Amino acid sequence: MHVISVMNYKGGVGKTTITANLAAELANRGYRVLLIDIDPQSNLTFSFITPVEWEKYYADTKTIREWFRSFEDGLPPVDLKQLILTPQKVNGRLQQLGASGRVDMIASHLGLINIELELAVQLSGASLRQATKNFLKVHGRLAQGLGQLQNEGYQLVLINGPPNFNIVTKMAFVASDYLLVPTKADYLSTLGIAYLNNNMNTLKRDYNEYVKVDEWKSAKFINPRALGVIFNMIQVYAEGPIAVQRSYMDKVKSLNIPVFDTYLRENKTGYATSPEFGIPTVLSDDSRENVVGEIKNFVSEFVHKLETMDTKF
Repeated sequence: MHVISVMNYKGGVGKTTITANLAAELANRGYRVLLIDIDPQSNLTFSFITPVEWEKYYADTKTIREWFRSFEDGLPPVDLKQLILTPQKVNGRLQQLGASGRVDMIASHLGLINIELELAVQLSGASLRQATKNFLKVHGRLAQGLGQLQNEGYQLVLINGPPNFNIVTKMAFVASDYLLVPTKADYLSTLGIAYLNNNMNTLKRDYNEYVKVDEWKSAKFINPRALGVIFNMIQVYAEGPIAVQRSYMDKVKSLNIPVFDTYLRENKTGYATSPEFGIPTVLSDDSRENVVGEIKNFVSEFVHKLETMDTKF
């Protein structure tokens, strides 16, 4: 089971759209995919189930918030397996297409905004010994929870992170094998990519330093790696990105961070209506402006990268 966190400090870069379409096309190719939405905005959640469905069936008892709250209350943590739901619309479409894969999800909740303060309290310790234990306990919590899903048949877990590097995001990073970074090719969207990469390396170093002195042997060394940056919302002219976007793409490539050869062009009409129907664009019959073809090319490159970086995939 491979765990990939989808992150960018900047909002509005198409992170949710890319995650939804990636999951759908992977399932279309026969993979069983689990989505975990830890972004309080819950946009990925509402791309597969309606807010009405969420409020009626899931909001009170079946979101990632319940898993976090079980730690707050000092009770045995909720098993992540209990929170998994299977969105009907996208999986119904997959069945129509004859696909053998499936998309499952652990939904988000707006109340995740309030979780951060409680996690910060849990990190404190009266001594260095206790602080070390708490650091590993809190940051490794999601990794431990995902370990309980190893035998559930998922080949891929995609974690949709919020646009920041808070404790919840760090937990996702510690639990991940790889990091996928969607971005627009503009100044503000690319500004934080190097910063994100540096923070990723710093957290990896700090976490592993704590593991070395962990007298309880409760944690394992981590080695999340950057799978790559995927450029989104590209304006195409003469069969390529416009000059100003191409300059930002070249700048990111110079950072010594992997970059996908595939890019996704801007198509507000093609992507905007998909969440309303619960079926990502890549599974639709609409191939205007090569949108579906580009997504499929991206997914092919995504799979190839995983196969290249990990022979067990």
